[in-house]
Amino acid sequence: MYKSLVDRLYCLIISCLLFSLHALAQQQATDYQFIRKISLPGDGKWDYLKMDGERERLFVSHGDRVHVVDLKTDQAIGEITSLSGVHGIGLAKDLNKGYITNGTTNAITIFDYNTFKVLQTLMVPGKKADAVLYDKFSGQIFVFNNGSGNAVVIDAKTDKVVGTVEMGGAPEFACTNDKGSIFNNNEDTNEVIEIDAKTRTIKNRFSLAPSEVATGLTIDPATNRLFSVCRKTKTLVVLDATSGKIIQTLPIGGGVDGVVFDKELKRVITSNGEGNVTVVQQDSPDSYRVVQTLITKPGQKTIVHRGATHHLYLSGAEYKEGTRDILPGTFGVSVYGLTAKQ
Repeated sequence: MYKSLVDRLYCLIISCLLFSLHALAQQQATDYQFIRKISLPGDGKWDYLKMDGERERLFVSHGDRVHVVDLKTDQAIGEITSLSGVHGIGLAKDLNKGYITNGTTNAITIFDYNTFKVLQTLMVPGKKADAVLYDKFSGQIFVFNNGSGNAVVIDAKTDKVVGTVEMGGAPEFACTNDKGSIFNNNEDTNEVIEIDAKTRTIKNRFSLAPSEVATGLTIDPATNRLFSVCRKTKTLVVLDATSGKIIQTLPIGGGVDGVVFDKELKRVITSNGEGNVTVVQQDSPDSYRVVQTLITKPGQKTIVHRGATHHLYLSGAEYKEGTRDILPGTFGVSVYGLTAKQ
């Protein structure tokens, strides 16, 4: 009996030690740092990136083209060209199609996901087509027109426009809860707008006040939390996606445009155009704290992350000293990854 008790105590001590070491390793691996740069041709402006972690591909918007990068080699494997003021990229992977918004012509370029060949150019009503989102739940593409305050809905199987949603203001980033609700940030009205994907009508308007100029938006479906970043007030706003109640507001860097959520690390990460990234830890659905300010490059305002590696990808180019003029031949995607604290 005595031996059995000692054995049990020994096993308990070893288990506690292993758990503590595992927890310590997780706690130490908290800082991101620059890893490498993926250089890409061209000197145009940039906006959204789109990650496909399953097929290990990264889609990079770049003025008059979209680069396709193989993440196994960090080499470009394709390019979709003859575009006009590219903003967003949406992927309907189950249909082997992709959708690109051309902001200056309000055309949607539809391409074959496997060959990257253009299948169709679809004109949509509105002005300055910006964010584009594929909602697999409803089988629809949502195009958000930043310049005309409306969303255009496309049937992803037929590629026909099936409706519009009048939102007002200036729609920005969007996300889906994969259960029938589409959420969109509005930078003019300072609110998150919830759209019913089935009826294509506005279901809710959630105020972000006193935060202003909402840009990036993402969601944690597991905790039903929305994360909205606001450029003017330099804030990250956490909302309950059902009630719209503001849970917490945190300070972030200036010039923010994008935000992502790493569901495994439970981190909200904002890309700030002034030249940094704000990393926020989710301790619980109602508790958040800033754990790192990562120095990046001015102009790196949009971001995606890869769940398998937890790497962050931000696009941008160097500027001529003292200006916002692009330095030719410097465009690319910077990759940032986790490293243990020293």
